[in-house]
Amino acid sequence: MMNQQTLDRLHSLRWLGLAEAWRQQMEMPEVASLSFDERFSLLVDQHWTWRENQAMARRLKKSKLDAEPCVEDIDLRHPRGLDRSLIRTLSNSQWVAQHHSLLFTGPTGIGKSWLAQALAQKACRDGYTVWYRPVPKLFRDLMIARADGSLGRVLETIARTDVLVGDDFAMAPLNEQERRDFLEICDDRYNRRSTILTSQLPVASWHQQIGDPTVADSILDRLVHNAYRIELSGDSLRKKKGRGSSGDQPGGGGA
Repeated sequence: MMNQQTLDRLHSLRWLGLAEAWRQQMEMPEVASLSFDERFSLLVDQHWTWRENQAMARRLKKSKLDAEPCVEDIDLRHPRGLDRSLIRTLSNSQWVAQHHSLLFTGPTGIGKSWLAQALAQKACRDGYTVWYRPVPKLFRDLMIARADGSLGRVLETIARTDVLVGDDFAMAPLNEQERRDFLEICDDRYNRRSTILTSQLPVASWHQQIGDPTVADSILDRLVHNAYRIELSGDSLRKKKGRGSSGDQPGGGGA
């Protein structure tokens, strides 16, 4: 009766992880031989793990990342100019802590979006906030936010996000408003947060796509500085997907 009352109170307090740990202890006779401190330590450890897992699940849901990409499944055998040692380095998410950015370029189907999302997902698992958005949709979101008066809040949310993933950058020339919005985003994040961009065009072509030379210089100065540039080449991984191969392969993303 006392145990059930304790469980009910834990649920009332919404200490669900602690409640589950307590329930498990009640079903394990062997823990009776442990001291109070040992049993309490186990409860705290299990509750802490539960809270961390819940927080990670919330971050992943808010990130809008695809479910499949993960660093453990990156295909390092397919010839596309991918540096094995660099991927190992990036997989520890220190680049986020150091506010570095990642710029993936290469032809369609080479896996840019998949790689970008895999590294972003690892950062999410490591405790960082992430938001994924195809760049054309990002600009559309900003246009809608400007119309309904929520632009300031949206830009503030983007500025606070640890890792912003912009897919398919520079697919089309930017108009004046898009240039200025993107400059504000880059300026807010420069040396404070990390940004991942994917593009079919090489970085050298971005200046022309951005348009206004002065704004383009400002944007590229903030993007390229402290960025890892991963230039991919080779055959499309979609050909491998058609043959039923495993590993990282482009799915719903454009890259």
